[in-house]
Amino acid sequence: MEGGGNFSLVSFVKCFNGCKDQTQVSSFGTRIWNFSDKSIELQIRVGSILKKVHTLKPGSSKRLNSKKIYKVYMPSNYKGGEKSLLYYYNESCHPYIWINDTGCDFSRMVKQQYISLEDLRDCSEIRIFRDHQRGCISVRKKPRTELC
Repeated sequence: MEGGGNFSLVSFVKCFNGCKDQTQVSSFGTRIWNFSDKSIELQIRVGSILKKVHTLKPGSSKRLNSKKIYKVYMPSNYKGGEKSLLYYYNESCHPYIWINDTGCDFSRMVKQQYISLEDLRDCSEIRIFRDHQRGCISVRKKPRTELC
């Protein structure tokens, strides 16, 4: 009976520590896996502008951090104060990760081709699969278990 009590106390402490500072939880980043049979590109974009590319071979992964991407690519460091406010309110200027699938048949509808910074913040793992029935990629997200 004591073992069960210790387990629940440990679970409570882990939950409490996870809820103390939500920004701390997301600082570890998100692991993005390529479980498809072809290489894919993770393109960091701001609007339509390509900023950086990470190529993932089949079976490989890359850890991305939403805070770092936001700080590096969010155009708020512009010295004209009004322009930085325009970027803040214009959703099309927020950074995101576009999944470029070189083996996709573009005549078919794609389920999801981008990963938002919110996805990186809220998910501990994102898996990219090839959906052979649709002829395109499929994205599955695993929410963070550290959150209460």
